[in-house]
Amino acid sequence: MAVHFHPPPERPAAPARRGPDLPEQDIVVDGTTIPARAIAAEMQHHPAGNAEAAWKAAALALVIQRLLEDAVAARGLDATDETSLDALLAAEVQVPVVGDEAARRWYAAHPERFGAPDLWEASHILIAADPEDEAARATARDTAEAILAQLKADGTLWAALARRHSDCPSREQGGHLGQVERGSTVPEFEAALAAAEPGQLCAAVIPSRYGMHIVQLHAHVPASLPPFEAIAERVATDLRAQSWHEGVRQFIAVLASRARIEGFTVEGAASGPLVQ
Repeated sequence: MAVHFHPPPERPAAPARRGPDLPEQDIVVDGTTIPARAIAAEMQHHPAGNAEAAWKAAALALVIQRLLEDAVAARGLDATDETSLDALLAAEVQVPVVGDEAARRWYAAHPERFGAPDLWEASHILIAADPEDEAARATARDTAEAILAQLKADGTLWAALARRHSDCPSREQGGHLGQVERGSTVPEFEAALAAAEPGQLCAAVIPSRYGMHIVQLHAHVPASLPPFEAIAERVATDLRAQSWHEGVRQFIAVLASRARIEGFTVEGAASGPLVQ
């Protein structure tokens, strides 16, 4: 069973906080105000590497919500009916028929969607640090590099050092994470695993949003992909879903381009909270 790496409970990555550089003004969408306090409250649902990114994601989510609610009302649908949005999108978004050739192209272009992902067995020691605290990250790096030097000198110390220093719950297993699937951890951590050879202690400390990692790879099972014929219907279903998502994104882009939005710029009209 794959183990998903999460930030440590003792010293988690800091939640997004409103700072002096974040906008304080309201956003107005076609005359309807989205209060700054509503955006601040929404930020908790959009974890990000920094407060500005969380604010932008929260503001975008609320602007999109407002645009869709206005579009529902413009069609004469009942905004209090939970099915009204589905009815609106069904009317506005057309999904093309997926033929065999298109499905094969999608399969060839996106093998990661249909095969078994890379699977690593690994251990790590995490020295946690707030991504926005430069001093804490510098201290964490110094600590991690000292631990890494000890391990390079004597690899038998791994379990003891993990239990003593790691801020990840895996310290109770001597830092062992079990099986890690591609896509289940942060990209910078997976990049380190992908570059390592089984049995190898990574030569450098690996920084991530959670802090500094010392990483050891035990085993690697490469990704595999079944033949198209075995999963043709699954591929077609996936392509239809992606086409629908893209259609909804385009619909939102049209709504945003027609609306008068003050206090916020909708860029790309929303690949994020748009169709989740």
